[in-house]
Amino acid sequence: MTNKIFCLGIITILLCNLLEGQTRFQKDTLYNNCFFNEALLLQHVKTLSSDAYEGRRTNSRGHEKAKKYIVNQFHLLNVLPFKENYEHFFSFKTSGKRYEGTNVLGLVKGTESPHKYIVISAHYDHEGIKKNEIYNGADDNASGVSALFSFAEYFKKNPPKHSVILIAFDAEELGLKGSKHFVESASVPHHKIVVNLNMDMISRSDNDELFVVGTRYNKTLKHLVSTFKQSNKIKLSIGHDGEDGKENWTHSSDHASFYKRGIPFLYFGVADHKDYHEPTDDFKNIHPEFYKEAVKTIILLFKKVDASRF
Repeated sequence: MTNKIFCLGIITILLCNLLEGQTRFQKDTLYNNCFFNEALLLQHVKTLSSDAYEGRRTNSRGHEKAKKYIVNQFHLLNVLPFKENYEHFFSFKTSGKRYEGTNVLGLVKGTESPHKYIVISAHYDHEGIKKNEIYNGADDNASGVSALFSFAEYFKKNPPKHSVILIAFDAEELGLKGSKHFVESASVPHHKIVVNLNMDMISRSDNDELFVVGTRYNKTLKHLVSTFKQSNKIKLSIGHDGEDGKENWTHSSDHASFYKRGIPFLYFGVADHKDYHEPTDDFKNIHPEFYKEAVKTIILLFKKVDASRF
């Protein structure tokens, strides 16, 4: 009897260890099986933030080059043009100067709710050239735009339930003009937009912390984020929404245009760093491992959002 009890004890320990190992494996697999090319993700940032793109200021030569790069990537990744065209033009005036802007929109059709949309966005414009110095904007916001391409890669093997509009917004730096045009143009009726996921500065953090803003304003999103199983390589923190004493980021990027129209949003971004809006915001200063994990985290949280009802 003693030997049987001993053997049963050994078997129990082995089963527990096996189950624990499977759980760790499943969690690791969940984060490592996101179906996007990490090397390409970094290459996109490096390209878009290179001197050849001259800081991507709206209406500049480098801005035009960036726009064409985004259109080409959407095409290569089998992302459909939204309403027959990738390029959606608009004009605006600010500080006495008239600009011609272009949002780049792609569509991935949903398998279950094709007439409801999740908008995933990132702005592609930046500060351009000032006093003969190029403001390359690697973190702000080549990082967000490049993540759009990773989403497109992911959707090739993992079609979304809701239709997804991938948008590279123009003229964010000039007052969120691109996102304002999108929501005001009624390209999609507001009641058909489930949520906006906006990415702006997601590629560097000294303490591996990515903030998510917007749960304060929607109970469903608050539940989804608060119950999200995080990677152990990154900290996803709820905050910067006006309730924690930190700077309020509710109006800090293109998600604000959706918020003002009553559309739920989640904004992903990092804390400001010494290279924010400086000519030193270069590719060499991003944190590649953090960045890759941030993109994986946002994609996995998207999966939860896509599977939910609003």
